[in-house]
Amino acid sequence: MRRMQRGMIVALTLTAACQTPVAAPKSAPGADAAGFTAPSQHTRDAIAELTKDLALADQQDFEDVKHGLIETDPNLVIKTADGTPSWDLAAYSFVQGQAPDSVNPSLWRQAQLNGVSGLFQVAEGIYQVRGYDISNMSWIRGHEGWIIVDPLTSEENAAAAVQLARKHLGNDPITAVIFTHSHADHFGGVNAVLPTDAAARAKVRIIAPRRFMEESTSENVMAGLAMGRRGSFMFGINLPRTARGHVDTGLGKGIQRGRVGIAAPTEIIDHTSQTLDIDGVHFVFQFTPDAEAPAEMTFYIPEHKAFCGAEVVTHTLHNVYTLRGAKVRDALKWSGYIDEAIGLFPDVEVVFASHNWPVWGNARVIQYLKGQRDTYKYIHDQTLRLANLGLTPREIAEQVELPPSLAKQFANRGYYGTVRHNVKAVYQLYFGWYDSNPANLDPLPPVDEGKKYVEAMGGAAEVKKKAHEASERGDYRWAATLLDHLVFAAPEDAEARGQLADVYDQLGYRAESGPWRDEYLTGALELRRGIQGTPISLGATAGLLQNIPVENFFTAMATLLNGPKAVGQEKIINFVFTDLGETHVLSLENAVLHHHKGEADPKANATVRLTHDFFLKMVTGQAGLREMIFSDDLKVDGSRLDVLSFLSLFQKADGQFAIVTP
Repeated sequence: MRRMQRGMIVALTLTAACQTPVAAPKSAPGADAAGFTAPSQHTRDAIAELTKDLALADQQDFEDVKHGLIETDPNLVIKTADGTPSWDLAAYSFVQGQAPDSVNPSLWRQAQLNGVSGLFQVAEGIYQVRGYDISNMSWIRGHEGWIIVDPLTSEENAAAAVQLARKHLGNDPITAVIFTHSHADHFGGVNAVLPTDAAARAKVRIIAPRRFMEESTSENVMAGLAMGRRGSFMFGINLPRTARGHVDTGLGKGIQRGRVGIAAPTEIIDHTSQTLDIDGVHFVFQFTPDAEAPAEMTFYIPEHKAFCGAEVVTHTLHNVYTLRGAKVRDALKWSGYIDEAIGLFPDVEVVFASHNWPVWGNARVIQYLKGQRDTYKYIHDQTLRLANLGLTPREIAEQVELPPSLAKQFANRGYYGTVRHNVKAVYQLYFGWYDSNPANLDPLPPVDEGKKYVEAMGGAAEVKKKAHEASERGDYRWAATLLDHLVFAAPEDAEARGQLADVYDQLGYRAESGPWRDEYLTGALELRRGIQGTPISLGATAGLLQNIPVENFFTAMATLLNGPKAVGQEKIINFVFTDLGETHVLSLENAVLHHHKGEADPKANATVRLTHDFFLKMVTGQAGLREMIFSDDLKVDGSRLDVLSFLSLFQKADGQFAIVTP
């Protein structure tokens, strides 16, 4: 059965992968220790064709990425309390010199740039720590101390970044923290930045965009289990760090594994041109919701003519749709915000962001911003043009290519998002999943479809023969389609799994996008070794889970109800949180769970009195049936059996579902 796993907020705390044994396919000649095959001549030729018009020798980005460097540590390894690496930059030491033939040279170039780490001066009074996480931590000098922007993903990584910065910038206090948006890699390390003393902590101003807390703590609660599992594919969590494995995400090197926390804002930004004086520094904010994040903002510091683009602008085409799965973003709004920034801050001299490296000089900055602006708008406009001509998402994705004036700018290349999948996102935003072809209205599920395709093609041997012939021609996309049907029809066929894994290798090697590469190669790994899993460290997310409103958990709880099992059952359970002073009523009827916050229902089958901490233990599985029966932290007025019967209706999800097999 396909199950669900926690979302990206929690997926950022992944621990060592588990494995499910399967009959392993035979290793192909030239395979490395992990089973990844050698790049074929077709793959080498395709890579050469894809990159022939790119000025790969252009050194401007390499000069920019080292501009203002104060100290670097290319062998950086940051460890968690138990000694496991939270961040291992040294693992990418192989990314140097000329690109191997198993990596697209354009992605290799981006991987080299993202590998430059350390403390950098961006402008007078503005510094960044880069390469200590997938994201950047910025330091802005105030009159009394330092203003921190986006304190990375984890406490461990942020602590290491603070230690480096303090070494050169001194020990003046942190006077304010700015969260540019609601993704965990921009707030999760805040506990390493804020003072441990409660009184001192309370004096630190925390500034964030409107709906920051709602979006940062709940974005992945309901869909997060599946999102986290999918994220393990997108970020290559289980791949080796080698020239045939994971090399980069496009935005940064990889995903960290430390403790994630959060802090509630003391001040909210809710409109463009809102100004604040923060520790003597004048800030002009731009409110940019529903671009890269549902709660997001950029800002300008007139004194330094410095624009922080948050994640609205980066040195890559970003995701209008992210492969881990999330609500699609609005490419038109995204483009509009960049255009607005150009108009608001025409005298800008430097743009720095939450990922990648800055750009300096007014002319170059404006060119960069216009390129980013026009890339998102071109994708938006051309998708709708072709949709209005009757083309479907897949057809549009085959046709839309950026014009040379945009495509030749490295900052617009598809290192993270791609034109192909962003086109489909624009289509989805306007039209949804259905392309209006009745054949696609109610298709067979993958296993049934696979069996019928294999039968129609003359059986498994014939499918493998045709797939082999396609691979010999270098037609790997068609070979993948054929073998995918066979693997779903007969997952026990080790030869078919091995063939498909070999095909995914070739598709991964030619990908310019880090996530596309990781998707293909993780698929190949799972075909060869079975489900690698997406285990998480629950303790690492405690600081975040404690801040998620209780009602969000109960809303998500409804998505775990086993509807068929709940048919005919009606129950009302009151949950009284003795330490929060909150009462939540859950009612079950018509196999649907409803939640209301307020007064206890006198008709309830039972009233459960518990603490918030014990509730979190229940939610995370740290408190089982025995603890629920005997714990002093949980008391039941009414039938305890009714409570246990009620809870038995919810389906446990462990996140270890297969993706490339049934």
